[in-house]
Amino acid sequence: MATRQGLDSSIVNALSEENVFPFIAVKGFFDSGNILVWSGIDDITIDSETYTGAGTLLAVSGFEETKEMKTNGITVSLSGMDETVLSYALTENFQNRKLIVHLGFLDGGTNEVKGVMNAFTGRMTSMNISDDTTGSTVTVNAENRLIDLEKASMLRYNKESQKFVAGGTTDTAFNRVLKLADQEILWGRTTSTSGNLGGGGGNSGGGPAAGDPREFDRR
Repeated sequence: MATRQGLDSSIVNALSEENVFPFIAVKGFFDSGNILVWSGIDDITIDSETYTGAGTLLAVSGFEETKEMKTNGITVSLSGMDETVLSYALTENFQNRKLIVHLGFLDGGTNEVKGVMNAFTGRMTSMNISDDTTGSTVTVNAENRLIDLEKASMLRYNKESQKFVAGGTTDTAFNRVLKLADQEILWGRTTSTSGNLGGGGGNSGGGPAAGDPREFDRR
């Protein structure tokens, strides 16, 4: 586990202690601003950003990590939201917006973050809002970024795709690809200018005569 990407020495040290204090932090990217919440109380700081404590109102499910290279989606739910969070859910464009889930560890029983690792990075695909007597609950489904590997690329080996990828580059490597598609390439044979390809005589094939330097060495 110590070789996992994003697992630094602070996480390894935290896991080796007798008592550990793990937490989950979620960062949702929206056009008007990001939502940052974590599974404890009060505020904590991760990478110079302040995460608001949601306590047990924040739930994340669907985590699965295997040896296989495959995608696994997750579900994030936030209950008892205030008007600000509910406004994001109702008015913001969320599809394909980035979602990051951190797994971290606190220093003892304090709110001092000892170490954080990236547990999930993906994009939001759907959102559901449900209301009851206790308030509103927003449930967000997100797909792992590895799902892009299952999508067919629409790029081609031509000039247009090269400009799209490189962004107005001066690279002209693909400028003549279309012309090459219909280009006849003569390889291993000679052309005849007399038009006598099948006539009689000793050189019935229209190829080079014996002793001609163009003749293939068949030895």
